Amino acid sequence: MAVVEVTIAPMGTGTPSISQYVAACHRVLEQAQDLKYQLTPMSTIIEGDLDRILAVIRQMHEVPFGAGAQRVSTLIRIDDRRDKELTMAGKLKAVNDKLKG
Repeated sequence: MAVVEVTIAPMGTGTPSISQYVAACHRVLEQAQDLKYQLTPMSTIIEGDLDRILAVIRQMHEVPFGAGAQRVSTLIRIDDRRDKELTMAGKLKAVNDKLKG
């Protein structure tokens, strides 16, 4: 299980707003029912099998091109822990527990 942060940003669209592209990318992610995800103001966090996540990110990367973008920048940060189960909730709990104690 991995936790992956992804940011997909189209360039050369003629407008500084990219929310319509983000929404279109999320439609692809919504179809991946085997993955958990969380939209944040600056990126999207995805939890699940790493190979599956990367395949879905590849599909998401193509979305802005299909909507007319001439260039797309995709940033991916992977947290792949092998010694114990890794989840978004577990990562948050670990920090919150330390804040309380």
